[in-house]
Amino acid sequence: MPAPERLPAPGVSATGELEELLARGELTVVGRIREASNAVLLCTVAYGDLSAECVYKPVKGERPLWDFPDGNLAQREVAAYLVSEATGWGLVPPTVLRDGPYGEGMVQLWIGPDESGEPDGGDTAEGESGGGLLALVEGEEAGEGWKPVALADVGEGRTALLVHADDPRLRRLAVLDAVINNGDRKGGHLLPAPDGRLYGIDHGVTFHREDKLRTLLWGWAGEPLTGEAREVLTALAARLADGEPLATRLAELITPVELAAVRARVADLLRTGVHPQPSGQWPAIPWPPV
Repeated sequence: MPAPERLPAPGVSATGELEELLARGELTVVGRIREASNAVLLCTVAYGDLSAECVYKPVKGERPLWDFPDGNLAQREVAAYLVSEATGWGLVPPTVLRDGPYGEGMVQLWIGPDESGEPDGGDTAEGESGGGLLALVEGEEAGEGWKPVALADVGEGRTALLVHADDPRLRRLAVLDAVINNGDRKGGHLLPAPDGRLYGIDHGVTFHREDKLRTLLWGWAGEPLTGEAREVLTALAARLADGEPLATRLAELITPVELAAVRARVADLLRTGVHPQPSGQWPAIPWPPV
């Protein structure tokens, strides 16, 4: 009997096929990612003649958070995927909510690392896993092609400037994070794929009704949104209206107050026309940053 065909990272035409594979395929646990704060299991999923590697996060493995309801981080990860798909940017790997070997959980396509190497522009941040999109540089200037984030303590009384690449893929992700109110955009959550695409992962801490935006992507704070972003947000606002399929599905995953907050954030981005700035009421950068 021939082995199932392994699917690569998704393109637009493959997304529906991958969603079906993730939702209906047989999950087999092959290992655990121990660095994660919650239970994260590496699996294979097979359905018919197709198979892929994926990540399975069972609800039973979620650690309670003081500011989020218990047992619904998996639902927020799916909601983040749906909003990402609605933008047309495809910034979150295909993600579904389904039953698995340890009960209901989030299942997401595994995105392998980009082995192409690091671009020039500064010393790679220690422990950085964002594929050359983050760096620590000496001095107070980010340098061409980079955006400053904050000064970082690098030990022995020294500081360095934390920067991220002035990359349109990152800029789109910064807009998505502002919409979903991402409270945990770390460097390790940035996954450049071998095909040149960029994915963001770990979206459990999202959609809170209060401003929780914590990210390493502050380099565009206060700058005008791109024309592309404004067009995408305008279309997204329409899809978030009552009765629209996206709004109906999100209402099954997050609370009515949180859905109203999503709509308000999109409207505010369109009204101001700029990338948000740190509120000062919440730590602006996640810890640890990587």
